Amino acid sequence: MSSLNLDDFTDLIERPDGGVRRDAEARRERQIVPPGALGRLDDLGEWLAAAQGAVPVRPVVQPRVVLFAGDHGIASLGVSGRPAGSAVELVRSVLEGGSPAAVLARRLGVPVRIVDMALDCEPDSLPDAVVEHRVRRGSGRIDIEDALTLEEAEAAFNAGVAVANEEADSGTDLVVLGDVSVGGTTPASVLIAALCGTDASVVTGRGGLAIDDLAWMRKCAAIRDALRRARPVLGDQLQLLATVGGADLAAMTGFLLQSAVRKLPVILDGVVAAACALVGQRVAFRAPDWWLAGQNSGEPGQAKALDRMALEPLLDHGVTVGEGAGALLALPLVQAAAALSAELPLRPEELAGVEEAPETVETGEPEKAGEPAEAVGADETVKADETIVAAEAPTSEEPK
Repeated sequence: MSSLNLDDFTDLIERPDGGVRRDAEARRERQIVPPGALGRLDDLGEWLAAAQGAVPVRPVVQPRVVLFAGDHGIASLGVSGRPAGSAVELVRSVLEGGSPAAVLARRLGVPVRIVDMALDCEPDSLPDAVVEHRVRRGSGRIDIEDALTLEEAEAAFNAGVAVANEEADSGTDLVVLGDVSVGGTTPASVLIAALCGTDASVVTGRGGLAIDDLAWMRKCAAIRDALRRARPVLGDQLQLLATVGGADLAAMTGFLLQSAVRKLPVILDGVVAAACALVGQRVAFRAPDWWLAGQNSGEPGQAKALDRMALEPLLDHGVTVGEGAGALLALPLVQAAAALSAELPLRPEELAGVEEAPETVETGEPEKAGEPAEAVGADETVKADETIVAAEAPTSEEPK
C-alpha cells in the first residue's frame, strides 16, 4: 500500500491569479495596437501574467528543457521504429549536441536536463547527474505484466516532484517538458484510452520514428491488451501508472503536478507528455491551467488528451521526433507574447477609452479649449474660418 496521497494536490494547486489576468487584459486594451490584432499572442501574454502574478508580465529569461528518459518492455513486440532498449543512444545524442532538440536548445540558448528513470543500460555509462533519480532498468511489458511495482511507481513519482522543486528553486521560470524513450508512445496511448474511455484503434499512432502497417497492428493489439489490465485500476492513478505506465511517465506526472504547486509554467511536447498531463488532470482538476500544449505532433492520442484538457496546441508542424523538440519551437512564441505584452507602449492617457475626432487621432495633439492657434493671429484665424465656410472644403489649417 502506497503512503503517497495524491489527493493532497487538489488542495495544493491553485489556479493562476484571475485578478492579475483581468489587470493584464485591461492593460492590453490601453496599448497602441488594438486588442485582438495580435491574435493568440494576446491570450498568451495574459496567461503568462496570471501565472507570474505580475502586470506587466516579466520576460521569460531562464527557461529549461527537462527530458525524462526510459525504455519500455513493450518495445520488444516490435511496436516501435527503434530497437528495444536503445533509448540510451538517443540520450547520448542529446548530451553530445547532435539531436534535433539539442540543436534547437543550443540555438535558443536554453539548457537541457535529462533525467534517467528507467533506461536499459548500466548506470555508470551515463553522467551521474543524469542517472541520480533512476528507479529501475527498463519498465515491464504492459500487455502481460505491470510496468512497475507500486513502490517503484511511488519512487518515480517522488523523483518527478523533486526535480520540479529543484527547477523552481534554481530560478527556472518556464519548462519545456519532453521524453526520451523507446516504446513510450504505447503506454502513453494506453493511459489516454483508459482515461478517455476510447478503443485502442482511436489512440494508436505511428510513433516518433514512423512504423509500418504491420507494426501499427501489433501496437494496436498491445494497447488493447494493456487496456484490459488498466481498466480495473482507473480509480487509483498511482496504481494506473504502475500497471500500464512506466517510471518515466510516473516521474513526468509528478513533475507536472508539483510544477503546478510551485506555479511554474510548463510547455508540453508530444503524446507522452500529454498522457502524463491527463493523469495529472485526473489527480487535480486545476493543474492544466499551468500548462501549454506546445505543438500538435499528429499522434491521435495526443489530440484526444489535449481535447479532454481543453488545451489548444500553439503550433501544428507535425514534429514527431520527441525530446521536446516540437515544444521548443513554441518557446520563442511564448517569449514574444511576453515581450509584446510588457513593452508595447500605452496610448496617451487622454485618448484611452475616449473617442476622438479623426484629425486629433492622426496628429496626436488633443485640442485645448480656450487656447488660440499658435500658427496664426486672430484676424488670420477669422479669415481662415471664412474660407472654410465659403469653400465647404477642408484646408491645411486645423479647424476650430
